[in-house]
Amino acid sequence: MGFLGPNGAGKSTTMKMITGYLESDGGNIEVCGLTVTANSIDTKKKIGYLPEANPLYTDMYVREYLRFIAAIHKIGNATARVEEVITMVGLTPEANKKIGQLSKGYKQRVGLAAALVHDPEVLILDEPTSGLDPNQIIEIREVIKKLGRDKTVLFSSHIMQEVEAVCDRVIIINKGNIVANDTLQNLQRGSGDVQFVQVTFKENVPVGEIKKLPGVIEVSNVQHSTFHIQCSNAEQLKKELLQFSVQKNLNIVSLQSESQNLESVFKSLTT
Repeated sequence: MGFLGPNGAGKSTTMKMITGYLESDGGNIEVCGLTVTANSIDTKKKIGYLPEANPLYTDMYVREYLRFIAAIHKIGNATARVEEVITMVGLTPEANKKIGQLSKGYKQRVGLAAALVHDPEVLILDEPTSGLDPNQIIEIREVIKKLGRDKTVLFSSHIMQEVEAVCDRVIIINKGNIVANDTLQNLQRGSGDVQFVQVTFKENVPVGEIKKLPGVIEVSNVQHSTFHIQCSNAEQLKKELLQFSVQKNLNIVSLQSESQNLESVFKSLTT
């Protein structure tokens, strides 16, 4: 689940409330069927949390730190579990170093390993690739994608391509309110009130003529006779365009429903 919103929308605050770091003023938060306020310790056992700041003890060695976290969670056979998560997140080449000696990318891996060491059912990651170089982003992205096969992952990011590459569903919030909650495919397709159609005519057609068609919200002239149309119902608009072309004796070169990228969806919902 990609969790998106502009700065100040409430993403980190929401994540802190889910994990129990902040108490909510009202409403209920449930994790795996348990209410967070009434079952604080039990819900923390089910959550792995990587905050944006990624607080680490930089004077400790990687294995030493992870064994310390494992001891807090009272994990049996902690040594074997620590080795398992080191391999899982790709920390093996740097596992004998102090955390302070590691690059930003490997520090993120240590934070991710610490969030995973107790094998939680839910993983909450607050901008886990912030400040990483492109290669590190791809590596961490692959780790998160792999983890998402077995766990619920709530993942916040400002990088839209990253969310498109990793997430199945997306929640977008704006000023503390949910403005979208759907599959990535549906959001890109324009499910709900806004959908998209692209049409190309052989002849010159005035933009004003397209704007008059029923269901049209907005029209942009992409090229010479190609129009990108925002509408309320893509299938109905395609029928209207066909009728329009017959009435005006025009030739349609191409006509198709169009997906929009997540960045466009985000912009339209938060501005």
